Amino acid sequence: MTDSIPLLSASLLGPLALFSLVSSITPGPNNIMLASSGLNFGFRRTVPHMLGVNIGFSLMILLVGAGLGAVFHSVPLLYTLLKYGGAAYLLYLAWKIATAGEIREGGRRARPFTFLQAAAFQWINPKAWVMVVGVAATYIPESGFFMNLLVATLVCGIVNLPSIGVWVTFGTALRRVLHRPGVVRAFNLTMAALLVVSLYPIALDLAEHLG
Repeated sequence: MTDSIPLLSASLLGPLALFSLVSSITPGPNNIMLASSGLNFGFRRTVPHMLGVNIGFSLMILLVGAGLGAVFHSVPLLYTLLKYGGAAYLLYLAWKIATAGEIREGGRRARPFTFLQAAAFQWINPKAWVMVVGVAATYIPESGFFMNLLVATLVCGIVNLPSIGVWVTFGTALRRVLHRPGVVRAFNLTMAALLVVSLYPIALDLAEHLG
């Protein structure tokens, strides 16, 4: 007879779910962009963006936990390029959000994130990396690691989806009450500013290296 693979115990499963909830529902690049998309495009058109975040993040946990982190450890330049390239792309997204109030939904540029764009974005999202590393290093025991990695990925995916959905709902609710273009523009500028502020850990890291 073979020994059964020990799965995550309740003492780890509860804290993991709580960590995923707090990390998923607090402000960050994903949630800021989802709220802005909900306001500018509505809930239905933002669903592919929301699902891309959820499934892309879950896939990221699996791949990083399964060993992709070791690749970055052996080739640190690759991670550095990904980190700073991602920061530059986030600044570009902040600019797009800030100017979204000037774009009509019928216009050529008025398009929400697609599923694939949102899924790919997770790999350059600093907050997603913090969450993934936190899950892999803190909540997955070495015994039966890969089976527990699957369980942890499932838990995080289940908790993450309604958490980010709150932000889409928030943006959509504002869509119903904010009708004046100036108010929408102010909201988008605020979201863009918050997105830029969310990059402060990378800015501090860059300042340390330049210093």
